[in-house]
Amino acid sequence: MKLMRTEDAVGQMLCHDITQIIKDVKKGPVFRKGHIIREEDVPVLLSVGKDHIYIWEVNEDMLHEDEAAGLLYALCAGENMHPSEIREGKVELIADCDGVLKIDRARLRAVNALGEMMIATRHGDFPVKKGDKLAGTRVIPLIIEKEKMERAREAAAGAPILRLLPFQRRKIGIVTTGNEVYYHRIEDTFTPVIRQKLSEFDTEIIGHELCSDDTEMEAAAIRKLLSMGADMVICTGGMSVDPDDRTPLAIRTAADRVVSYGAPVLPGAMFMLAYYGESSIPILGLPGCVMYAKRTIFDLILPRLLAGELLEKADIDRLGEGGLCLNCPVCTFPNCSFGR
Repeated sequence: MKLMRTEDAVGQMLCHDITQIIKDVKKGPVFRKGHIIREEDVPVLLSVGKDHIYIWEVNEDMLHEDEAAGLLYALCAGENMHPSEIREGKVELIADCDGVLKIDRARLRAVNALGEMMIATRHGDFPVKKGDKLAGTRVIPLIIEKEKMERAREAAAGAPILRLLPFQRRKIGIVTTGNEVYYHRIEDTFTPVIRQKLSEFDTEIIGHELCSDDTEMEAAAIRKLLSMGADMVICTGGMSVDPDDRTPLAIRTAADRVVSYGAPVLPGAMFMLAYYGESSIPILGLPGCVMYAKRTIFDLILPRLLAGELLEKADIDRLGEGGLCLNCPVCTFPNCSFGR
């Protein structure tokens, strides 16, 4: 770009927006970048304090901020998202559907470390709604070296930094365990909580099995729900290490692979995740805290599974940082530190 006297800039192209502020009346661009300056524009430019103006000069080694912003968007954007209008080197990424946002944090840091460009995202691994803003990007100078944008492309390593996994319709089976409920000594207050949380997503409860503390009975109930076509089986009760709490053994018996029994999350330390079959159908063992605590590990894990994410032990282990719910008098989840 080149600095010129405003009176001499007629016929030249603005390389940045020109803002006009009129108290209590207006604050906004009076001319947009790319505008070709006309004779009648000169008094307006002088009135907003522009005695000199930056105009765009073609340079094969440099990129205008808006062109570079488009390249930065391309490094970020996966499926199910679209860009906002590019302005002043800025572009936002908007969700096209409900789902779970996934972020490659290492590559995000690598691009941001280059300087003169930035990507700011919302927290990953949390649900988003269609139309939500996922990230904002900006190229900071008015022009930037092509070579630097090439380094950004290399840092992104050829794959989108952001992904949006859409929620999938799921058929859910519930297994409620415990002699106290099976023999009608107490009311089942756990299942209504699970039903309420599932109702927030596109799910169908296709079966509900009530079992005693008999391990074989519980395992048979899990298998029955799987044979009915359940895409996920949720087991409640009997998840502690007490000798008479046998749900973990029932899950191990019915599943093909146990991912984790125990999680670095409070509430939710006795959570269990296993998978069944080649399609890796999740089987969850929910500790009693899910029944009475406002938010637990179930709230962190459920959306990710409903979006089709295949979780491994490392994913559970990473929940330790931010895994402490503060039990605030007024719960503001997910707008809090829990799970972040």
